[in-house]
Amino acid sequence: MTDESGQAHGDESGPMDKVADIGRDIGSYIRQQRSSAKISLRQLSKLAGVSNPYLSQIERGVRKPSAEILQQIAKGLRISAEALYVQAGILDLPDGGPVPDAIRADTELSERQKTVLLDVYESFRRQNREAETPGTESDEPHAEE
Repeated sequence: MTDESGQAHGDESGPMDKVADIGRDIGSYIRQQRSSAKISLRQLSKLAGVSNPYLSQIERGVRKPSAEILQQIAKGLRISAEALYVQAGILDLPDGGPVPDAIRADTELSERQKTVLLDVYESFRRQNREAETPGTESDEPHAEE
């Protein structure tokens, strides 16, 4: 098939291309996390119990790891397996809003720091929702103007 400009369009960007993109995305994400943790490929392969060549193939996007392998890699990197599952397309990105989305998108924070910040943020929101439920008064004094 071609469009008005003569460009060929077909099934070139089908589901298999999407799988390849996910493989490259998770591989580059793992490489980025490994770099920021200052862990060599060989060290991570030992920590995760995954062969060095296989881990290298994952990072280059040649192989798409299973959920079990991702969990082992997450342990080796000391990040949440959920973060890798989201990157790999196994899990959907958790619900959020502008603040959680900004925290997750911040490249200067480690996965551990992001998790802690999100936990604190959610605990504050939960606490405020409980304080504002109908029929209960807030214990906080109102500021005088």
